[in-house]
Amino acid sequence: MWKLDLTLPLPAENLALDEALLDACAAGEITGGVLRLWEPDNYFVVLGRSSDPSVEVNLTACRALNIPVLRRASGGGTILAGPGCLMYAVVLSYADQPELKSIPRAHQFVLNRIATSLASLVPGITLAGISDLAFSSSNNQLQKFSGNALRAKRTHFLYHGTLLHDFDLDRVGQLLAQATREPNYRNARTHGEFIANLPASREQLVNLLTSAWNANANLVFWPQDRMAQIVKQKYVRDSTWIIK
Repeated sequence: MWKLDLTLPLPAENLALDEALLDACAAGEITGGVLRLWEPDNYFVVLGRSSDPSVEVNLTACRALNIPVLRRASGGGTILAGPGCLMYAVVLSYADQPELKSIPRAHQFVLNRIATSLASLVPGITLAGISDLAFSSSNNQLQKFSGNALRAKRTHFLYHGTLLHDFDLDRVGQLLAQATREPNYRNARTHGEFIANLPASREQLVNLLTSAWNANANLVFWPQDRMAQIVKQKYVRDSTWIIK
């Protein structure tokens, strides 16, 4: 599998690059799959494909702090990205594993591999909800450190998500509203009570994920033109806002 450790300057560019990698793999321009890793320098909110910003985001706080709000191509819930949140994406082909066309099996396949790779960092990592990763806290409640989403095409799928490791957790409650779709294991906890950082550095996480996916070859020529076209077609800039 190819590896691309690349963070682009703009939030829209980073979201578009995940899509561009999927498109490039589906077009046969990249073979063997891709693991992409990135971590933004600044905060921004990312909506799921069907998320309602007026319900899921504290828009007043985002406007006051000039926090951009964007919409990604995949489903799932709204997240806050920023320093201390490692973002990952894997693009995989259905050719060798057609059973992964089942969305629940795709979730299990990717998340089990990631959970196994991180087992040395903290005990008791488990798949929770539809597509979360969590570990047990000192009071035996599961705390979420990773949220994930999927976008499928005919021959390939994109699976991407977050890994909190040195994130300012207070900002989540400041900028996001209480989730409208809560997994049962959340038990109505606030953002601050529910999420947690992994006890790991960015370098540790990158090394563990690289090993887990056997991503040993660097992708030098990435689909820059495709990324730029997706930004142009799907994102419009209006002051500090970038909304699909």
